Amino acid sequence: MGGFVNRVSRIAGAVLGTAALTVALAACGGDSLEQGKEKGADGAQAPAGGAKGSLVVGAASFTEGKVLAELYAGALRGAGYSVSITTVKNRELYEPSLENGEIDVVPEYAATLAEFLNAKVNGPKAPEEKPVASGDATATVEALRKLAEPRGLKVLAVGEAVDQNAYAVSKEFAAKNGLTTLSDLGKSKLKVKIAAGDECAVRPFCAPGLKKTYGIDVTGVDPKGVGTPQAKQAVKDGVDQLVLTTTTDATLDSYGLVFLTDDKKLQNADNVLPVVNAKDAGSPEIAAALDKITKVLTTADLAELDRKVDAERAKPEDVAKEYLVTKGLLNK
Repeated sequence: MGGFVNRVSRIAGAVLGTAALTVALAACGGDSLEQGKEKGADGAQAPAGGAKGSLVVGAASFTEGKVLAELYAGALRGAGYSVSITTVKNRELYEPSLENGEIDVVPEYAATLAEFLNAKVNGPKAPEEKPVASGDATATVEALRKLAEPRGLKVLAVGEAVDQNAYAVSKEFAAKNGLTTLSDLGKSKLKVKIAAGDECAVRPFCAPGLKKTYGIDVTGVDPKGVGTPQAKQAVKDGVDQLVLTTTTDATLDSYGLVFLTDDKKLQNADNVLPVVNAKDAGSPEIAAALDKITKVLTTADLAELDRKVDAERAKPEDVAKEYLVTKGLLNK
């Protein structure tokens, strides 16, 4: 997210060889990835279980990745496909599987995938020296398509749901100082200590970026982690003034905190969108089924789905099904 929140499942992890990949996929449990995926001579899915053929949806191994995979799977089943979900630890594992057709569909984040492919194509230093992602979702998706299409990947339509770095203050602090945006905070000339990971001090999307883009007077970083209960509590108690979390953090209200809008788009556009294997899952029917989710899913929806799984211990498949039914995308 924004290139630096360290969710191992999203952006980090060792690059593993083909042998390790095969073992890792097999270890995910369930059927072999190719079981039931018989393809016709033209590479199209032949019917196998579902009327329109079978598909494998890849799920990254964190709450939101699992929820999104269940949403995609539910929409595709509703459209007549037989769908299985394979959970894979990180992007370094599942992206090659998407390229080679072991996985057909993956929920992705525009900016993070764009820079992942930028590094893969142009070298590990490319994301820092010649980044392709920005705070502009349209431009970021366009850059992503240019990198993805030569690798046999099709990037589908992007929606408004976004999971990226975000900053929050206490409601009391915001009201007292008339703050609704990060620009407001910069203009206020208030001294600000940030509750975040220790890397915030040097990362361009954190303290340096807040100073450069918004003129915020950052006096230091309190290394309590990204969006942790301890970090939010520190801001609630007034020990720190600003907390780094994510746009899908559904617990802010319980701490009496409120987001400040990133009005100058410092953070990269990590909007949610489906990416598919063009040969096996590039049909208009599949795109249409997934587009129904993309069109209705909001950042607030995603935060609430995540919260139900994390706070209420609901199963990702149950919250996804309930959401699809509520939105009229699936029959009960």
